[in-house]
Amino acid sequence: MIKVKQIMSGAALAAVVAISGCTTINKTALSTAAPTKGGAVILKTAMVENENAYEAGRTAAEQLLTRLNGNNPHAILMVDCFDSKELKEQAIDGVASIFDANVIFGGAVYGMYTQDGAFDTDGVSLMAIAGNGVQVQTALAENMGASGLSLETQKDQLIKALNKGGESLAKQIQDVKTTDLMIVMGDAHSPKNQYLLDGIQNITGKKLPITGGSISKNDGLTFVYYRGELYKDAAIAIALNGDFNVAQSGRQAKSNDKVISTAKEGSATAIKALGSNPFAVIAYDCAGRMGKVDNLTDELNAIKSNITPSTPIFGCYCAGEFGPADTTLEKADNTSKGRGWHVMFSVLGK
Repeated sequence: MIKVKQIMSGAALAAVVAISGCTTINKTALSTAAPTKGGAVILKTAMVENENAYEAGRTAAEQLLTRLNGNNPHAILMVDCFDSKELKEQAIDGVASIFDANVIFGGAVYGMYTQDGAFDTDGVSLMAIAGNGVQVQTALAENMGASGLSLETQKDQLIKALNKGGESLAKQIQDVKTTDLMIVMGDAHSPKNQYLLDGIQNITGKKLPITGGSISKNDGLTFVYYRGELYKDAAIAIALNGDFNVAQSGRQAKSNDKVISTAKEGSATAIKALGSNPFAVIAYDCAGRMGKVDNLTDELNAIKSNITPSTPIFGCYCAGEFGPADTTLEKADNTSKGRGWHVMFSVLGK
């Protein structure tokens, strides 16, 4: 059973743990029970901006726990945009004051948005994956050997390291070719992200829906989070399998108006392909796009125009994205690629 720290009544919070003793961080892969046909698939999000990193993490986790309405999360995808390792650790500690640190995965990003808003500093965003209709498996590739290598002078060595890291991720997922959606975050700034994806697809083939993004490179903050711990020169994968459908699309833009229009068009394209109203929208977006918009919420509002107000959205701004590339720029092809300047949508529905 996943351990959850419960919120006590009133303003007081308590770390009441289902299993006695202190949390022990577990580096091994997480794998939950096989999905139940017709079972529930629950994705919920929460996001908080606060200069106090611990309180940002804790408050976001409180909100998420309330929205889960008694459902224990299999995994929590966490992103943040704090500007030091210490603050990132404090943010994780804040989330881990409510949930078991062993279910926390994610990485450093430049900004974030959910159905509740968008910001690009001092914040934490969370997406919980729960329900008996979805199975979660995770993988970590650490010490890939790619950090510090240059595409200009060490290209062959870099490609080899990232290919190997991607292959390692895919090999850790049981029955990986039948996965319904894989979320990948790694230290592979675009265009290096394609080489990490190549490694994954060497094992999975190219039909598997993959989304995700490259973690922030500013000030060397290239951390991924795996079971509540920080790793550099690393990548993580979260594989979802269950009773749900996935549709994807990707769009590229490099100007304010195009960022907004492609966000609306790209999300609408994915929803149309899904053929039903989504119960969640996942968007891995480029920090370059974020830098082009005059108002950060304009892109979010373009996405929200295609869905009901209550639909959870989990979006973050990265240093390169995984998903279908813009079909207006190259051959129509829905297979996942590693790109920059894109927003990559994955919409989930029944």
